[in-house]
Amino acid sequence: MAPSPDKRAKQLRDQLNHHNHLYYIDARPEISDREYDALMQELTDVEKAHPDLATADSPTQRVGGDVQSSLKPVKHAVPMMSIDNTYSEDEVRAFDARVRKGIDGASPIYVLEPKIDGASVSLRYEDGQLVLAATRGRGNTGDDITVNARTIRSIPLALKTEGKVKPPAILEVRGEVYMDNEDFQRVNKQLIEAGEEPYANARNTTAGTLRRLDPKIVAKRRLRFLAHGLGQVEPLPVKSYWEWTQLLRVWGLPLPSEVSQAETVNEVLKQIADFALVRPTLPYMTDGVVVKVDDFAQRDALGTTSKSPKWIIAYKYETEQQPTELKDVRWQVGKGGSLTPVGDLEPVFIGGVTVTHVTLHNIDQIRKLDIHIGDTVVVERAGEVIPYVRDVIKEKRPRGAKPVAIPTECPECATKVEWEDYPEDVVAYRCLNPNCEDYFVRNRIKKTKIPAECPACQGKVEVLEHGIDLYCVNPSCPAQLKERLRWYCGRSQMDVEGLGDRLIDQLVESGKVRTFADLYKLSVDDIANLESETTTGSKRTTGEKVAQKVVAKIEGSKQQPLDRLLGGLGIHHVGTRVAHILASNFGSLEALEKTTEEQFSSTNEIGPVIAHSVADFFQSKAGRSAVGALIEVGVNPTFEKPPVGDQPLAGQSIVVTGTLEKFDRQSIESFIVRLGGKASGSVSKKSAFLVAGENAGSKLDKAKALGVKVLTEAEFVEEFGKFL
Repeated sequence: MAPSPDKRAKQLRDQLNHHNHLYYIDARPEISDREYDALMQELTDVEKAHPDLATADSPTQRVGGDVQSSLKPVKHAVPMMSIDNTYSEDEVRAFDARVRKGIDGASPIYVLEPKIDGASVSLRYEDGQLVLAATRGRGNTGDDITVNARTIRSIPLALKTEGKVKPPAILEVRGEVYMDNEDFQRVNKQLIEAGEEPYANARNTTAGTLRRLDPKIVAKRRLRFLAHGLGQVEPLPVKSYWEWTQLLRVWGLPLPSEVSQAETVNEVLKQIADFALVRPTLPYMTDGVVVKVDDFAQRDALGTTSKSPKWIIAYKYETEQQPTELKDVRWQVGKGGSLTPVGDLEPVFIGGVTVTHVTLHNIDQIRKLDIHIGDTVVVERAGEVIPYVRDVIKEKRPRGAKPVAIPTECPECATKVEWEDYPEDVVAYRCLNPNCEDYFVRNRIKKTKIPAECPACQGKVEVLEHGIDLYCVNPSCPAQLKERLRWYCGRSQMDVEGLGDRLIDQLVESGKVRTFADLYKLSVDDIANLESETTTGSKRTTGEKVAQKVVAKIEGSKQQPLDRLLGGLGIHHVGTRVAHILASNFGSLEALEKTTEEQFSSTNEIGPVIAHSVADFFQSKAGRSAVGALIEVGVNPTFEKPPVGDQPLAGQSIVVTGTLEKFDRQSIESFIVRLGGKASGSVSKKSAFLVAGENAGSKLDKAKALGVKVLTEAEFVEEFGKFL
């Protein structure tokens, strides 16, 4: 049952205030701009339909939230309002119609600018001298970042005065501080070399850097500035924004070179389409085009809403695609020995980064796309999503191009590879329709239950002689060991913070770590004395301080519960949910070692394939050796079920889809399981609800069609976050 209007209005206000705080104060947003826009629009609609529900503190009545206490707050002379977003041509035409109506049918001229993906700031000049720089903050009030802004070399400390028009006595210019793509990659490379986690994207890195208290750190980040608006200007020397941009250049203020004018909405749409081709060549991230009414008098006539001006709109692009050549395909060995194809590309700039490699997922993906070496492939990247091959342009296939070869031996240790193994009474089948949404699903099923046709598209199905995944079966394969250790130490498993890729590679290559248990035998000296080569070719050691922290985290991981350990062992087919089921049903490593395949199979939610894999691990020589060694060094957790009151999702089936901001897939499924729920991979009428992230796709559509409750990630956190 849908909540009443007053309850829904309160829910939306709380969610928006929460996300305002995360975005403007903590610089760590949990949802995408589009999801935020949808929540704001829903609240606007509710309050418009029920005016008595509008409150003075509603997000529709103000731009943002509180400011950080660590920086001095400053009030903006002219509020820095937000911009309404649009994602379609029809909405751009509707905006043009509203503008024309608002100026009594006159014909406006528009100015178009790139929508730079950075942090909005206001620069105040008095008598040509920079006296104040401030973040947007909550729109009316921001943070004083003058000291930091002075370190940004593209911000002039004094305006040029040689032109015919001198700078006004008071001049506030609005713009975007950003980090260009090359510098963002440089900063991340330095962090990775230091054994630290890299930043997720340049926008959040910029916002966080501007709030740093040490200007020396800001200076090292090489932030940049581009102007795109104005605040208080006295006296205002021009009548249009286009004239204003020309003066800014004269006074020495930087603007994007891709600023243009358009006289009709058709010209606006053409320039938006043209700019889509230019975006990948720019040295900074953009996520759209800003369209503004040029004439200041017409802007005044149009006015503003409580949230944004009526004379401006931002068109945002959905995805980014670029064609490039597939140079080669190599096979990467995973933690369980699985071989994953990775495509080496002719470098292509897309989504703010240069892409040189892309995962091809599995043999089914290669088969569906009919990929050949030398093909021209279309690489797509939506938002912050990992790039992937969208399509193959077969018309450009070179003569004599060869299909991707299926390997016969491990590329790391040369051991003969084997196909995925199933129990005797289980087979796999696949839909033969390449356009079917279930084409990639490898369905493992009892031989007696093979369907006559695909359940999704009613097309023909093919029974496979074996699984389609290839495995290196050598337990001593160094590539597997490195990947298993990375997985074992991951945040959602044993959470050994600080033991990053570089250190793991060094520990394995030096022979100090050959098993999980070896981690717990490491001394501070073992880690501190590890040598690595810097970018300049010199040698450096890890250092005692870092080593002490890593050893402490390794020791602390002994306290992780049994399900986290089981999830970290890399047992084939054992994810978060299965690890929880095994831990809660059997309670200890000793009990699991004594359990037969039949007993595993009779456990609720454990099918024959999983039972076969788990039994094989605990009864194999390698598995028993790994478990015994862990017990010997003191890693022997048991499982205690949490109180019923701490399991609000007990017995419920929850589906998670799309890209999340706060969680990765592993951590949110682990959280659902800990609360007693089942993290399901498919939507049905029995689903309690669906958690929908960005680019949710067909699962979201199916949930809506079946009437299954849908929660955004923010709503999920709001309702269950207290259990985190």
